[in-house]
Amino acid sequence: MALVFVAPFLLAYLVLFIYPSLRMLQLSFTNAPLIGAGHFTGAHNYLRLLRDHMFQGAVVHTGYFVLLTVIPTTVLGLAIALMVARLRGWLQSIILACFFLPYILPVTVVTQIWQWMFDLQFGIAQRLLRLIDPHGIAVFHNPVWAMPMLALVTIWWTNGFNVLLFIAGLRNIPTDFYDASALDGAGRIAQFRHITWPLIWPVTALVLTIQLILQLKIFDQVYLLTQGGPFNSTYVLVQYIYHQAFVLNHGGYGAAVAVFLFVLIVAFSVLQYQLLRLRGER
Repeated sequence: MALVFVAPFLLAYLVLFIYPSLRMLQLSFTNAPLIGAGHFTGAHNYLRLLRDHMFQGAVVHTGYFVLLTVIPTTVLGLAIALMVARLRGWLQSIILACFFLPYILPVTVVTQIWQWMFDLQFGIAQRLLRLIDPHGIAVFHNPVWAMPMLALVTIWWTNGFNVLLFIAGLRNIPTDFYDASALDGAGRIAQFRHITWPLIWPVTALVLTIQLILQLKIFDQVYLLTQGGPFNSTYVLVQYIYHQAFVLNHGGYGAAVAVFLFVLIVAFSVLQYQLLRLRGER
């Protein structure tokens, strides 16, 4: 009976995940196009990665984006959750909804909003940027500004989900701990250091791991806002996979890059989660 209930999930998992993953691994050892058969080339595609400067640049840009987003969005989400948790009633619900609203927007809507805000001619955000440069700054066409602005857009768009996770974690902390510490004379900083932070750490580890996985797969914002430019300064791994497989029809080589990204995500997410878990146990 248990197998009957589990069978639909197992079938879907095998067909939609396991089989495509194995097929991608097989494809990475060939010179096949995206659709059609190819010849077995062994490790040629993986050796080619070591000499591919565009691939190496995509790895660097992806790592830079991860540094700009993972820790900042986690810290910001926790800070917002701590402030929202102090509110009560309908006011808390309204403020929480305001922070979560961007998360439910499609990426196309999000990018259109930010393109309009930073438009060089009529964007409202250019008023602030003209304090730096009187002529304004085309942030998505500037190699210095482009990646930080992509990180800003991503944090604004996705941070509401982190806030919800932290709110759930904060609500699971018994209020008796805070009452007892207040009787002992503990202030807010001491309460956060000795009560909130240790007990919220499992949620923090979860948020960091989720964000690491999501940001390593960055593509939508880059494709819609910068197309990898200017001068390939925002060219990331998933865009490189898309270009090789769907534009140049190099299915085998694109699969090799995808396998590399898959291994990278698994390795970093498992390593990070284990390190964070061990830190939490201490």
